[in-house]
Amino acid sequence: MRFMIIVKATEDTEAGVMPTDKLAHDMAAYMEELSKAGVLLDGMGLQPSKSGWRVQYSNGKRTGVIDGPFTEAKELIAGVTLIQVKSREEALEWSKRMPAPDGGLGDCEIEVRRIYELEEIIPDAAAADRFRKIGIGTDR
Repeated sequence: MRFMIIVKATEDTEAGVMPTDKLAHDMAAYMEELSKAGVLLDGMGLQPSKSGWRVQYSNGKRTGVIDGPFTEAKELIAGVTLIQVKSREEALEWSKRMPAPDGGLGDCEIEVRRIYELEEIIPDAAAADRFRKIGIGTDR
């Protein structure tokens, strides 16, 4: 089972404030633990929403592009970590070990979501194989 640990944005991450040295070391230690356990797939931080955009669709047609920044930092994502574990309970335990993403300086939140396996959303075997051939939905 694959899970995405989503670090929710804050006003600081949206302002481009970089992690403290302590937080960088704490996160590196956490990522090293995940890696040694063989469950780490990837992890990354995202730039503030001012460097991004949203593409809007209506009835299957692209209707517009909206440049960031976006309001409501609490609805945005600052980073993600992808893990592959045997159970929901194992994912929960790993997520509870993550250091506070803001370095313990205020209020912050992470969200954890299970990633669909390819067969769960693409039941057609031929279509699923097309995704696998380009590396989507495959185990590492």
